[in-house]
Amino acid sequence: MLKNPTPRQISAFAAFYTTLVIGASLLVLNFTHSIEINWISSLGICALVFLTTYLIIIFYLKKYIYRKIKLIYKTIHRHKLSPKEKNQVIDVNTDIIEDVEKEVKEWVNDQDNQIKKLKTWQEYRRRFLGDISHELKTPIFNIQGYLETLLDGGLQDPKINTKYLQRAAKNVDRLNTIIEDLESISRLESGKLMLDVYSFDIYELTKEVFEDLEIKAAENNIQLLFKPGASAHFQVKADRENIRQVLMNLVTNSIKYGNKNGATKVGFYDMDKYILVEVADNGIGIPTKHLPHVFDRFYRVDKSRSREQGGSGLGLSIVKHIMEAHKQTINVRSSEKLGSTFGFTLEKA
Repeated sequence: MLKNPTPRQISAFAAFYTTLVIGASLLVLNFTHSIEINWISSLGICALVFLTTYLIIIFYLKKYIYRKIKLIYKTIHRHKLSPKEKNQVIDVNTDIIEDVEKEVKEWVNDQDNQIKKLKTWQEYRRRFLGDISHELKTPIFNIQGYLETLLDGGLQDPKINTKYLQRAAKNVDRLNTIIEDLESISRLESGKLMLDVYSFDIYELTKEVFEDLEIKAAENNIQLLFKPGASAHFQVKADRENIRQVLMNLVTNSIKYGNKNGATKVGFYDMDKYILVEVADNGIGIPTKHLPHVFDRFYRVDKSRSREQGGSGLGLSIVKHIMEAHKQTINVRSSEKLGSTFGFTLEKA
């Protein structure tokens, strides 16, 4: 049997079997002497039956079935084309019956994937809006509380007026941080981030980050160091300002969650075509169950300590998006009470 037969083949098969049945009937009748008919007449009758059956079947197949199949094919095929390709004319008069099954299966699979993606995005949107609402509520409620206390008479109380104004200002700074990080996430996820890639010294960039954060580190009695034997000057190809943000976020996190009198160490390792950059601390560490989620938006391992330290909860998510924009990887390994190590790769210049 032919796979995916055309209307003509279907009609021919049907006509052949119909003719075969009628021919056999004539043969039986002739054999039993019910009728007397010669072989030439029998062949003529069979030919006429075959032709008539063939024409009738192909007419109805084309009119009621095949044209509808072609219309389905045309609709699905055009749905899969790009906007430019949709202007092309699809010739439905060509024999496309063999492609219909393949096109329909691909279309069904595509629709299933689209539905799954929509459900995933719906769940992401629900969680994202909930997370944003939760993160914004805390500083807004704090600011509201401080201002209401001042308006209710606290403004004339020298014991609290300056202190409450300072606390309100600190929460405004936190709101600004959240909004700026949300804008960064939006640019990264929309693919609108334009990378300015060129060669630079990763050691010198890290040294600049250390200098920017030395006061913050000193407040926590944490030393910012290069790992012994892993502090060579390597030239890498990347967007320098974006990699600065990656290092700033990772080193800042190590300071926030590091132990007093501890250290944050950065090392560089030659990986043939890439340079591995590692930022390690000897802080509180991350429980194993939380490791798969540390790069998720607004994910906090220790919620009480995270909010006490400030920040938007988007820092590591921004880091991950920047590395993905560079088509590079970032990972983390950690042990509780021993510390954490974040490592990311950069293309060697």
